[in-house]
Amino acid sequence: MEKWMEDFEKSNIEEKNRTDGCKTEECKNEHEHHRHKYSCPCCHSHDCGDEEDEHEEEGELSLRQIICAIVLFGAALAVEHLSVFRQILGSIQFGSIGIQRLVFLVLYFVAYIICGKNVIKSAVKNILHGEIFDEKFLMSIASVGAIFVGEIGEAVAVMIFYNLGEFFQDYAVDKSRNSISALMDIRPDKAFVVRNGKVEEEKPENVKIGEIIEVKPGERVALDGEIEEGSSFMDTSALTGESVPRKVEKGSAILAGFVNSEGVVRIRVTKTYGESAVTRILELTEKAAEAKAKSEKFITRFAKYYTPIVCILALCVAVLPPLALSVFAPEIFAQYGWHTWIYRALMFLVVSCPCALVISVPLSFFSGIGAASRHGILIKGSNYIEALSKVDTAVFDKTGTLTKGTFAVSKVFAVEGVGEDELLALAAHAEYYSVHPISKSLCSAHQKMNLKNGLGNSCCELCIRKNAREISGHGIKIELDQKTVLAGNEKLLEKENIQIDPKIKIQLEEKKLAGTTVHVAENGVYKGCIVISDELKKDAKKTIGALKKCGVRQTAMLTGDNQKTAQIVAGELGIDRLFAGLLPEDKVNRVKELIEQKTQKKGSLVYVGDGINDSPVLACADVGVAMGALGSDAAIEAADVVIMDDKPERLIDAIKISRSTMAVVWQNVVLSLGIKVAIMVLGTLGVTGMWLAVFGDVGVTFFAVLNAMRILRK
Repeated sequence: MEKWMEDFEKSNIEEKNRTDGCKTEECKNEHEHHRHKYSCPCCHSHDCGDEEDEHEEEGELSLRQIICAIVLFGAALAVEHLSVFRQILGSIQFGSIGIQRLVFLVLYFVAYIICGKNVIKSAVKNILHGEIFDEKFLMSIASVGAIFVGEIGEAVAVMIFYNLGEFFQDYAVDKSRNSISALMDIRPDKAFVVRNGKVEEEKPENVKIGEIIEVKPGERVALDGEIEEGSSFMDTSALTGESVPRKVEKGSAILAGFVNSEGVVRIRVTKTYGESAVTRILELTEKAAEAKAKSEKFITRFAKYYTPIVCILALCVAVLPPLALSVFAPEIFAQYGWHTWIYRALMFLVVSCPCALVISVPLSFFSGIGAASRHGILIKGSNYIEALSKVDTAVFDKTGTLTKGTFAVSKVFAVEGVGEDELLALAAHAEYYSVHPISKSLCSAHQKMNLKNGLGNSCCELCIRKNAREISGHGIKIELDQKTVLAGNEKLLEKENIQIDPKIKIQLEEKKLAGTTVHVAENGVYKGCIVISDELKKDAKKTIGALKKCGVRQTAMLTGDNQKTAQIVAGELGIDRLFAGLLPEDKVNRVKELIEQKTQKKGSLVYVGDGINDSPVLACADVGVAMGALGSDAAIEAADVVIMDDKPERLIDAIKISRSTMAVVWQNVVLSLGIKVAIMVLGTLGVTGMWLAVFGDVGVTFFAVLNAMRILRK
């Protein structure tokens, strides 16, 4: 219990420190809204616009106050019911009242004042503001009514367990919120700027683009930028969920929130503090709870009508049966009169409080968002959790999503008399100044070959190049050392009337290699071809298989690549449908068609892309998922779900967490309503007493909250 109390108070102190640390009024308001939004999700009467001191005055009791009330309540029960106190105090009178009765009534009264004062005060204030039907109103009416019918012990019990339940709810919400608020730790509070040869400490928001910051081992990177000097390994786990440190060196892109593990590095700032990836992620995370799922909206609407209906039913239980009995069965009325039915109506009010529903449903979704964030998955709202749980169709972009998006030479086919090294050198020299990814892959392969053979790369610089011409959609034509060299596709060869060697043509057809084929010719003579392939990600095939095991009935791949290459990739991964040769606008149309053709009307379609030129498709899908989008502002903005690293298998984690979340939501709804209705009926019939009614409220709420917190362990 003491550990629990310390944890709770520590979380409150941390939240206050975060709020106090904000320098701008806007930031303070954001924190205040965030805290109030989750400190009162259960129809609480706190007005989120109130001042902090007013909130403290009318807020829930501290654990010490609750323990004090419980001790007094226990003492009162002992004095009232134990024979030892009856023997000691029973014979002593204080006026017309016995000392024993006076002692336990005083103990009950003090315990009631401690735990009931704020509840009744809030209920009265809410009534004056026109907010009548909330749980404080229900508890106040039930406890005051119990006092009037002579059940003061049960009145105190109602208030104590109500406050204990409120405390536990707030503790659970804080624990859930802290799973996301832990992200605040990645927001650096200082930067070390190199100015005039000296290193100065500065606030990150005051550092300008182009300035150099220094990061020592163990320090957190304050701003986005590029390595200007030094090399190291960076711990990116806070942003990506990836445990393996990332090697960085001069020219490497660095994001705020990374932790430097080894050497000292200097970084040239490329974005201001407000534009950094970490700031945007934190803003989106804080706003995630505002996007509510249909089921969450339903519970909110349900609670709005549920409480007034319950109060009317309780009034009916208190008034109608005794009236009917007094007219039609006076003898039964003499035994079960107004006192009995008012007591049963009070039980009805206690058990009917909707806390278990209204707290556990938002808490479940919030826990789901928190659990996903620990896996490096940012889900922008509970509505997307609901949609992810119903995924029926999964559509993937190819390049950068299922493949690494980095081209490499996979095969070289040279004609007789020409070596592979010679062919590769010829193609690389021709493509040397091109910035196309395929050209870069050819040059990289040539340089690696030279390194392997113990040669330098001076040959690339020494070549005499003239009349280089890049022919759009075909390739390159260049004069290289006074020889005309062609490097490109079959269309380029056809245009120059050059025939592909028949043996190589047969080999290409037999091998069925996925990738782009670069044909090379010199002075009108065919020399061979080089196949450039985009390598599949290691977990791509595993992800497609896991999706099918999860119940996803259809998988599809959209790509701008040619049909042959796309078919090989789709076949290797086991993808059901393939759409190749697509432009960005074609992808949007295909996704719309797939949405219309979904195998389940209630199912949803998820589109997974790398965030590059994917914004229209991400927006079109039921759930748009941007992968490897840590450094892409456009992807973070356009997507509904952002996977921080480039692992497709994170999609499986997101779906599993979403399904677990929805399962917990409906477990809480069904069990809470079922237990409450059963106790209401039993209480109305006189089978149960107030203690079971208290369990029906507080006990069910405890269960629902504990059930919701299970999601955090996913």
